[in-house]
Amino acid sequence: MAESEALRFAYKGYTLEQLLSMSMEDLIAILPARARRTLKRGIKPDQAPLLEKIRKAKKAGRDSVKLRTHCRDMIILPEMVGLTIHVHNGKEFVPVEIKPEMIGHYLGEFAITTKKVVHGEPGLRATRSSMYVPLK
Repeated sequence: MAESEALRFAYKGYTLEQLLSMSMEDLIAILPARARRTLKRGIKPDQAPLLEKIRKAKKAGRDSVKLRTHCRDMIILPEMVGLTIHVHNGKEFVPVEIKPEMIGHYLGEFAITTKKVVHGEPGLRATRSSMYVPLK
């Protein structure tokens, strides 16, 4: 077995080319339960314009269209692979480069909304005891 075959992407036994050629019904059947249930209900009205922009961007080329969205609950489909979508995290748009391993996940999973809490320090040359000085 060649090294390129071992490193080749497969989603539940299907290559990316096979996933791209599948119909939407066949693709929905192999997705995880939550994504399958969401897509069976249909695309939401706020997700439809994003899907149209994605299809237009794929035809035009990668860097020609900047995709920005607030639609964090959009499920990543095989046709999105290779694009960079800027997803809003509540404060700013975070660029998310779509890779084949992300298929079936939500866009919002890759634009983290919280930051690690970093507490301030008591000041320069402060001792351990001066950190807890009561107010007079």
